[in-house]
Amino acid sequence: MNDTRFVLCIDNSAYPAALEKRKVYQVVPDPEAQRHHCLRVVDESGEDYLYPDPCFVAIELPEAAEAAFDEEAA
Repeated sequence: MNDTRFVLCIDNSAYPAALEKRKVYQVVPDPEAQRHHCLRVVDESGEDYLYPDPCFVAIELPEAAEAAFDEEAA
């Protein structure tokens, strides 16, 4: 999932309080995490944490949707 900016949660069974299934999450680049098959994701707490990458699938968002995430992060 190199260069992935957004993912869709497909499995939150191990993290029901932190992730919502079928919800889009922003990925924070972390090459070390990817080497360990994890993604650093901004979760429901608003902070970024590591999760196993099988919990997600990479998706592309329309520019307007990406801008909405960027505005929220600013």
